[in-house]
Amino acid sequence: MIDIDYLNFLENILTDNRKERFLNVLESRTKHFTIAVEDVFQMHNASAVMRSCEVFGIQELHVIEERYGKRIDKEIAMGAQKWVDISTYDSVTNCIDTLKDKGYQIIATTPHENDCLLEDFDISKPSALFFGTERDGLSDEIIRRADGFLKIPMVGFTESLNISVSAAIIIQNLTNRLRNSDIDWQLTEKDILEKRLDWAKKSIKDIKRIEARYYNI
Repeated sequence: MIDIDYLNFLENILTDNRKERFLNVLESRTKHFTIAVEDVFQMHNASAVMRSCEVFGIQELHVIEERYGKRIDKEIAMGAQKWVDISTYDSVTNCIDTLKDKGYQIIATTPHENDCLLEDFDISKPSALFFGTERDGLSDEIIRRADGFLKIPMVGFTESLNISVSAAIIIQNLTNRLRNSDIDWQLTEKDILEKRLDWAKKSIKDIKRIEARYYNI
């Protein structure tokens, strides 16, 4: 339950431009699509994917850390980590199970005999798009449990793209199509209130002192 009085208290500290910016951005945010990256050992690639999520309106990013430890490359992310919700998993199984329980179909972004070209992908279903590394691709478990396969059409000699490039192309294409569709893709009112509170707290210096003052702790 969101404390509306507390939210209003915090937003009164923000400038009108900041509050308006939050609302404008949230109008274009979606959880209809979500992104998952598997064991991306080069941290700048994972950070760049997160930046693409933020720029094109994907609210949630899922990071599987089964083999490699990671940290957000703040220089590449350029602040995106403040605005995108990141969930981490210690196994592929946990990530897939969690997303399936939330109603997402699992889409592996990899060439496959049953693959679908990007422009032909059905955007009507909530989908979790999984990306692997250029070197290793996605794991056997993701391929086995995927509900569908998606690829970017290419006409050159090169057979694959860097993960950050692939993610940017796919996310931009699908979110643009989504916003021009009749699909109910936007955040719920509850989601919007939660993000307004979260972003307000992240935007205010010394938030712990202000929170303590409000609640008279």
